[in-house]
Amino acid sequence: MASRSTPIAADRSVPGLIVKIGGYPLHHGGVGAIRSLGRLGIPMYAITEDRWTPAALSRYLDRAFVWPTTGTERSEELVDGLLTIGRSIGRPTVLVPTDEEAAVLIAEHAEALSGPFLFPPVDRGLPRRLASKQGLYELCVEHGVPAPASLFPASYEEIEKYAATARFPLVAKNREAFERRRQPAVHGTTRIGGPRELLELARGWGQVPGVILQEYLPREDAEDWIVHAYFDAESAPLAMFTGVKVRSWPPHAGMTANAYVVDNPELASMAAQFIKQIGFSGIIDLDWRYDRRDGRYKLLDFNPRMGAQFRLFESAAGIDVVRAQHLDLTGREVPEGEQRAGRRFVVENIDLPALAAYRRSGYTTPHAPARASGTELAWAAADDMKPFFTMLARFVRPGVRHLWQLWRSRRRAAAVVE
Repeated sequence: MASRSTPIAADRSVPGLIVKIGGYPLHHGGVGAIRSLGRLGIPMYAITEDRWTPAALSRYLDRAFVWPTTGTERSEELVDGLLTIGRSIGRPTVLVPTDEEAAVLIAEHAEALSGPFLFPPVDRGLPRRLASKQGLYELCVEHGVPAPASLFPASYEEIEKYAATARFPLVAKNREAFERRRQPAVHGTTRIGGPRELLELARGWGQVPGVILQEYLPREDAEDWIVHAYFDAESAPLAMFTGVKVRSWPPHAGMTANAYVVDNPELASMAAQFIKQIGFSGIIDLDWRYDRRDGRYKLLDFNPRMGAQFRLFESAAGIDVVRAQHLDLTGREVPEGEQRAGRRFVVENIDLPALAAYRRSGYTTPHAPARASGTELAWAAADDMKPFFTMLARFVRPGVRHLWQLWRSRRRAAAVVE
């Protein structure tokens, strides 16, 4: 096993480019990837919404390409934009997508992008299918991977029939990952308590509901687990990590706010077998829920790209999934090493409200270590503090503006009364 002190033999002649589609400037995953590769001396570039995002101000970023997108652009327009950036960089560059849209775009237009860019080879239709709740569920059924029981209604009439026999509560999610960029039927994961609530909501979902109705796994009987990994062109894992989610924001249904590395060989084996069966290559971020009622891990989400919390995981050799991808695509060996167990990841701007919410609910996460062996903060880093302060400014500013407007409106009301 390689030790952490062993230098990582990265190819510094090959840059990395953070690719994002849509407006979400406060993305700690992109900052983490810039730092991870930048600390190895790899030139780093990123697509950003403006010049003042946390990623744009990282000391490890060589250049930010300001290119605000919405996710509703034609794919040809997005490909042309990427190719323009590739010509500006002027040498083969490893692509690091941070969202499903980017991962799907790269896979579906691999032939056009393969000249100036390096990325894992994958069947062009697979990332889109994996990012779709329906596509993922069908693959799970096909390959015998446990998943929550799900319905993909084609009409309101089908929902009416289902409501008469369904077991409540249940959850509703958007069927396709891209719907959040357009007109989503539901916002995030929506818990539905009974038939009347379901039918009321369904009236607003249109003639062809773009939703999935899914079995609810009670949090008191469940544990949230995550798997991050990188698979080579033969779908062999070159880096594999498992951990447990302690808190998320919004509570129990949103982005990871606090998580720990916990060894789980059973879950790692399940994930590796599924990836081999479907023939995927690249970075994955999987969400699993362990259902203590039947003792099975059930796959909830498959993100065919880097997860925002990927820096939770690092091997004893200093390898994370982003480093593994760069090494593999540049023809370098990926050093072996066990994951650093007990390591903790904290997203500073959302973990505090998440902690308050979880304490009110009385929920605690099994398997979370009593003490962390080390903590990785999403934003703050001693060698790169500008992203942290930029995040604070952008995160706090809307709240301050709201309070200022509220104060001014109250003053006006008081003046009218006087």
